Amino acid sequence: MSGFPWGAFAQNLALAAVAALAVMLVTFAVAVRKGLHRIVDVAWGIGFTAVALVSFLASAGEGDEARRVLVTVLTSVWGLRLAAHIARRGRGHGEDPRYDALLAKAPGSRDLYALRMVYLLQGALVWLVSLPVQAAQYVPGPLTAFAWAGTALWALGLFFEAVGDAQLARFKADPAHRGRVMDRGLWSWTRHPNYFGDFCVWWGLFLLACDSPGSAAVALVSPLVMSYLLIKGSGKPMLERHMAQRPGFAEYAARTSGFFPRPPKRRG
Repeated sequence: MSGFPWGAFAQNLALAAVAALAVMLVTFAVAVRKGLHRIVDVAWGIGFTAVALVSFLASAGEGDEARRVLVTVLTSVWGLRLAAHIARRGRGHGEDPRYDALLAKAPGSRDLYALRMVYLLQGALVWLVSLPVQAAQYVPGPLTAFAWAGTALWALGLFFEAVGDAQLARFKADPAHRGRVMDRGLWSWTRHPNYFGDFCVWWGLFLLACDSPGSAAVALVSPLVMSYLLIKGSGKPMLERHMAQRPGFAEYAARTSGFFPRPPKRRG
């Protein structure tokens, strides 16, 4: 097995940064025209898809062909599903309260503040978190048990995200459930099936980059950052601060795992 092509990978890092930035700048232009910055959330999944496709094209002749195709397809399927889901969920709604609160702090132009604090920051995160997707494209050896374990973990994550989102959408579509806490299906096993799914997806993609020590070392930052954001950062804690105001949430939290799935505790 030949060594990891660090020179070619360095060029890919630059191209991936351009791809992520381009997606965010186009999204910013659309958001300004619509007066709605919540659409940046749709660009999150699209940004990863763009990075995967650019990396696939840039790595031609460098990495293992099967691995390049696999990591590009897995990333694109995950990214486009997420983008479509967020777009459907936000259709017909006004500005996201999170962005309203953030932009209320703008010292000058709200749009330019959003560009700095939301779009450019998310573009940088897309570039950083996508390191396994970029690095895996340049791994020269054939797929091994690491890659297949990563694919299985990715599939588990996609299942939790897609099924959890669908279950929540059906629950919220029933007017009788207005104001109630979703505690059924996967949501009875974990309070955050979509965040747990995201966790599995990125550790799975990391494993696809683990057949080369160099690429594994570079890629490790991605699942570590995502794990922190989902469990301790802007994911679970922020959502639960909002959900804590709903009737029945304390009881739901007492019987349901906070992140990693497990059977619910019996009601007292």
